[in-house]
Amino acid sequence: MGVSRRKFTKEMKLAAIQRLEQGSSAAEVARAFEINPNVLHRWRKEFRHGPGNAFPGGGKRRWDETKVAQLERKVGQQTVEIDFLKGCLQRIEEERMLQALTGKPRPTVTSSRKPKKKAAK
Repeated sequence: MGVSRRKFTKEMKLAAIQRLEQGSSAAEVARAFEINPNVLHRWRKEFRHGPGNAFPGGGKRRWDETKVAQLERKVGQQTVEIDFLKGCLQRIEEERMLQALTGKPRPTVTSSRKPKKKAAK
């Protein structure tokens, strides 16, 4: 199974070229945009051949905003779960320490339901 190629939006390509035109070095811009400097030079060449027609494809953002939001929600949910489990663990540890100090187990909570009577045959 091959690695899929990254796709860049027209806006991103134009922003990279604009930074080049403003005097930034190709290496700086390439690092900032996480691309190979050769790709950057190719984009600049395409842009200079026809600025109005450069980069006609749709492209795809590296991190889709919906994906980022989804991952942030998941991190938040997992944080809540971790906090809950830490609290449970702390209560269990406190119970164990209390049992060790008193020498007797604490009574467990049982159900208040009464067992059903068996039906007579």
